[in-house]
Amino acid sequence: MQKPIVGISIGDPNGIGPEVVAKTLQNEFIYQYCTPIVYGNIKIFNHIKKLCFLEHLHIHQIKNINEVKYGKLNFIHCGNDNFEATLGSASKEAGKESLNYIDRMLEDVKQNKLPIIVTAPVDKNSIALNQASFTGHTGYLANNLSVQNHLMILYNEGLRVGLVTEHLPITKLAESITSQAIISKAKVFIQTLQNEFSIVKPKLAILGLNPHAGDGGALGNEEIKIIKPAIESILNQTNAVVLGPYSADGFFGSGNMKKFDGVLAMYHDQGLAPFKALAFDDGVNFTAGLPIIRTSPDHGTAYDIASNLVASPYSFSNALFEALKLYTNRTENKEMKDNFLPFMEHKKERFRLETRDLPQ
Repeated sequence: MQKPIVGISIGDPNGIGPEVVAKTLQNEFIYQYCTPIVYGNIKIFNHIKKLCFLEHLHIHQIKNINEVKYGKLNFIHCGNDNFEATLGSASKEAGKESLNYIDRMLEDVKQNKLPIIVTAPVDKNSIALNQASFTGHTGYLANNLSVQNHLMILYNEGLRVGLVTEHLPITKLAESITSQAIISKAKVFIQTLQNEFSIVKPKLAILGLNPHAGDGGALGNEEIKIIKPAIESILNQTNAVVLGPYSADGFFGSGNMKKFDGVLAMYHDQGLAPFKALAFDDGVNFTAGLPIIRTSPDHGTAYDIASNLVASPYSFSNALFEALKLYTNRTENKEMKDNFLPFMEHKKERFRLETRDLPQ
């Protein structure tokens, strides 16, 4: 049986992306569950393979996705032949390279040929030198796929954290926290918990914006005027249990997050600082709301260790297997919803046949 195709971009060629991708794909176990297509610079990838003593890792180079060979490591070369990698150094040229890999992969996504993608880390500043509007994979993918409402979720086995705002300066945070923004992000979160994580009735915690969740208005009134009305609206529009707003420090410090299926934070560091303190080694970044499944590891380019070739592939491997799990859940839940009425009619007919001879 043909396994799902997974697109993999190698990230910043000067970072640890090519290394963790190569180390992950040497695991033959992976090919029992998917067929990977790597998008990147073949010269750089082969060089990293050699440095990491992975020359046994066979590559099937293809020009386009129609030439894919199932059960093999496929590779689409989409880099600059003249680019020379300098491990551990950020550069405009490396940013252009990594953006090329993403854009080439997106071409296949837009043609509905890639249901799953896993992205290795990029350097936002290096890419922004080539494309000023770039603030990260999440927004870039959403814009290219014409998705208005999406959500960044970082998770591991015991914790899922979503963000109302992502890569924004602190000075712009308050004006960006609106009831509508909270409602939109919460609805995507709830749908994702149901469809991709198979949680029928999710329990979602909403964090406050101000210290101590505003302390009754003494430290800010966003909780009273914006967040609480948003929670009431979410409760009226969904079948989820939604509680809050909670003070972020006490919420994580007390372990209260263990009682919830998801936590919606107002801004980046409010949610991700505690998450990475608790789950840095096995965290996965999932972009919810896209027509495809997209995950990535929760670490960056790690320039400081890139030239040492000692990067662990564990987080990237975890992101790949989690992508497959999310895809399976989404597919199965969609099939159940699409076939709900025929399934129920079958059950009713079976019940009728089994009970027709019972005494009346």
